[in-house]
Amino acid sequence: MVLADEPPKSRLRLMAVHAHPDDESSKGAATLARYAAEGHEVMVVTCTGGEAGSVLNPAMDRPEVQANMTEIRREEMARAAKILGVNHVWLGFIDSGLPEGAPLPPVPEGSFAVVPLEESTGALVKVIREFRPHVIVTYDENGGYPHPDHIRTHEISVAAFDAAGEPECYPDAGEPWQPLKLYYVHGFSRARMTIFHEALLARGLESPYEEWLKSWDPEKADVMERVTTRVECGDYFEQRDEALKAHATQIDPNSRWFAVPRDLQREVWPTEEYELVRSLVDSTLPEDDLFAGLKEKVG
Repeated sequence: MVLADEPPKSRLRLMAVHAHPDDESSKGAATLARYAAEGHEVMVVTCTGGEAGSVLNPAMDRPEVQANMTEIRREEMARAAKILGVNHVWLGFIDSGLPEGAPLPPVPEGSFAVVPLEESTGALVKVIREFRPHVIVTYDENGGYPHPDHIRTHEISVAAFDAAGEPECYPDAGEPWQPLKLYYVHGFSRARMTIFHEALLARGLESPYEEWLKSWDPEKADVMERVTTRVECGDYFEQRDEALKAHATQIDPNSRWFAVPRDLQREVWPTEEYELVRSLVDSTLPEDDLFAGLKEKVG
């Protein structure tokens, strides 16, 4: 575990639980960078090593990269964590891969998605009790998208949020600690894509979102309907992008991830979005701060 010295009690602590290295940089990274810069303790937990990830950046698709994927992805994660200014810990499970085909094949035996829930939850409870976060962020019940490791990450995060404060649960995992708020991070929404699309066209720029919007099922609900909390973090979009680029095996710097100029993003959508799903403190919705209601309670 990489963990900074124990912070003063006045600092608040935020933990983001993700499935693979690179997820922390593509989902809520600017928020993490903002809270770290403000002096709070921020930790990313990565459940798997990303061993089964394909090389998605043509410039990195080389035999020596393919042969050393595990080591390279660990190095990429270390660079991203440093850019964001966060602590990081590997939970230690094996990437399940993304099953493809019809019917879908089973995930590999022993991989994260099929490790008994009690075992993987216990591993996360141990990290929670060591770091003592006030807030936990993870994926919704669909995993953000239906990758088996993302869905499992959701499952263990919810279970660990409930178990970490109970002395009778995982008694060998350390002193009980009860986090106070649990959020789901939400990424691209139809509303966000529409605003970016229109803003790009208004500037005379090409939009990568036209086909996505045309193919969007009008019956499908937009995740913005679930959002309770929008965190202003436009000043940290550069750190977010640099952390994402640090995952060079996964991210092509010429891809649509970077199609919208940062100044335009700050102008039309300078926030990242979350859904508050559990809270043991009083806070008024909608919120603009993941720590809303905590500063008074924690002091």
